[in-house]
Amino acid sequence: MKLLCIDIAVCQYFCTLGCKVLSLAFFYIHLQTTIKTSIVHYNSNVLGNLKVVKLLINMDGEKPIYIQIAEWLETEIIDGTLQADDKVYSQYQLAELFNINPATAGKGLTILLDAELIYKKRGLGTFVSADARNKLLTKRKDGTLRRLVQELLNEAALLGLQDEQLIELIQAERKERS
Repeated sequence: MKLLCIDIAVCQYFCTLGCKVLSLAFFYIHLQTTIKTSIVHYNSNVLGNLKVVKLLINMDGEKPIYIQIAEWLETEIIDGTLQADDKVYSQYQLAELFNINPATAGKGLTILLDAELIYKKRGLGTFVSADARNKLLTKRKDGTLRRLVQELLNEAALLGLQDEQLIELIQAERKERS
């Protein structure tokens, strides 16, 4: 499988799936492959038979890399890139892909195994659980969205916004996105 990699300096080169990948790079991935690949799905677009995806693993950030790996895989499951019973990257594939230690990648996979979002088939690899997407949607709604709404309400109160004004802002933003 060939990838066209464009880093932040717009340096272009071709590489294979096993190449060392720099963080914050863009990838053009040929869609006619048997491996479902999207380095990180945030802001992805389809251009002809090429899929553009953006790598957002922050190697220097405060959040541990293994948690970023787990969250990335969760997003892949939520958006349907990885579906029930699809094979998930091995820890060694993740290690090569993100140029990290295999143990770090393994810790990211372990988070998903412990949450029963993925399961192992001996000798075959790791696969997405049948109910993984529903579990993740519930988790994100109950956790992430609730926290964001609380932050939004706190900020609105600080700014003196009334409920009606806040609702109007939300509706205007939603209309813009439609």
